[in-house]
Amino acid sequence: MKSLNIIISNNSGKPIYEQITQQIKTAILKGELSPGESLPSMRLLAKELRISVITTKRAYEDLEREGFLVSVVGKGSFVAPQDPELLREARLRGVQEHLERAVEAARTGNVSLSEMQEMLVLLYGEPEE
Repeated sequence: MKSLNIIISNNSGKPIYEQITQQIKTAILKGELSPGESLPSMRLLAKELRISVITTKRAYEDLEREGFLVSVVGKGSFVAPQDPELLREARLRGVQEHLERAVEAARTGNVSLSEMQEMLVLLYGEPEE
């Protein structure tokens, strides 16, 4: 069982269970947690983070509902095998969220669509052939 490096921020504006859920999802999507790998028990994680077991339970339930974890009664919670299509969809959602924030910042700063496109092309690099 790998130790999870979860950081809880009281200033984030997001509920603690969402912070846990997002950080575990990110670790799975980045390959830092592998399919079949066990996670700390809800009680142990709650103790390590100094939070309520109810909070860790909610995070684990959300992750299981979204297909990132599987729970085995009496054995614990494990990283679920990942469907490549679901992984791609999750990554696309993440990129879209970042782009939505960038578009909002651009509109606020009166940056035109053509300027945004030019920046994106420069940041993304040369197209591969």
